[in-house]
Amino acid sequence: MNNVFDLSSEIILITGVSGILGNNYANYLLSQNAKVIGLDIAQNHKIEKLFRDYPEKFKFVYCDITSSESILDAVDIVNHEMSVPTVLINNAALDSPPMSSVQENGPFEDYPESSWDKVMDVNLKGMFLCCKHFGKLMVKNKKGSIINISSIYGMVSPDQSIYEYRRKNGEDFYKPVAYSVSKSGVLNFTRYLANYWGSKGIRVNTLTLAGVFNNQDQGFIEQYVSKIPIGRMAEPSDYFGPLHFLCSNSSIYMTGANLVIDGGWTSK
Repeated sequence: MNNVFDLSSEIILITGVSGILGNNYANYLLSQNAKVIGLDIAQNHKIEKLFRDYPEKFKFVYCDITSSESILDAVDIVNHEMSVPTVLINNAALDSPPMSSVQENGPFEDYPESSWDKVMDVNLKGMFLCCKHFGKLMVKNKKGSIINISSIYGMVSPDQSIYEYRRKNGEDFYKPVAYSVSKSGVLNFTRYLANYWGSKGIRVNTLTLAGVFNNQDQGFIEQYVSKIPIGRMAEPSDYFGPLHFLCSNSSIYMTGANLVIDGGWTSK
């Protein structure tokens, strides 16, 4: 039992590794002696730094997670160069942040169909395809932990009152519908796979997160934080402990669960 948190034998695949959370997850897990495979359609300076800092433990693979062909190409590369992943973190996601275009963040009645399709493609179809193709490898290996990243807005409806300060300033601004609907879909997708693969040595859990501080405008921060009992937005490091738990054997008897780390938002 002394080694239940040890990650040195884990090969952890992270989608959306170029983003703020994906990159922070990769850095943390590498610091805990795991091997990490990062999937993304973009490679930035943060990824180049991972190459420099962890040349023997980090592998970047270009992958469009909305394409089966692209994922199968990634599967071949991963199998050849790193072996079968023991952990899959489905982190990649699209959202419409507060500073997006008026078209993205306008009234529901005017929300573009194309925006709905893009969000669903990445947030649900991409997760489905990654689980399908990488999960198949895990089943053959009879070992794996899949962590599907969701949001508080998958559990509760977005609080449109947060943006009232913008509407008072003349903006027709609302949190869009697609992100919330997609993240609620993650919850039942997790439960489905947990039951389907439970006897195959694969555990599947959801990690539900609240908003991360990323230099948002002060008006938004004040309104958002007023909803959080802990009294601040999250830092990426707030999620390292729960993520470590789900990656490691300390969560060996946990599947189909939703681990909520939200500063108390959904407790109200």
